[in-house]
Amino acid sequence: MNTQIEQSIKKYIHAYNDFDIESMLIGLHPSIVFKSISHGEIDVVTVGRDEFRVQAQKAATYFRHREQLISDLTIHNQWAEVNVDYKAILAMDLPNGMKQGEYLELKGRSVFCFENDLILSIEDYI
Repeated sequence: MNTQIEQSIKKYIHAYNDFDIESMLIGLHPSIVFKSISHGEIDVVTVGRDEFRVQAQKAATYFRHREQLISDLTIHNQWAEVNVDYKAILAMDLPNGMKQGEYLELKGRSVFCFENDLILSIEDYI
């Protein structure tokens, strides 16, 4: 089971890095709940694959390049915690003042919960 969870997470992150939205959706539960949490505040919540797809497509437009590298992966039964090193180059100016072409680098954490070998929820923390 742990091998299946690890492989599902790695496939999802690989698809994310490649801007391959449809491949990101393959391992998601139909009722996927996604939350993006920055500095303790929830920025984005989606429920279901359709909402997730729309948000993923929108987020992909922000970056010319993006890469999540797993620095640590811990699996606990049906959930996993993943620490990532995140690097990106912006494709557009952002409301926070960052400009197109700027390099973004940060550390983050994602929590994946699974049901029937599908990702039921993802919480991204920075």
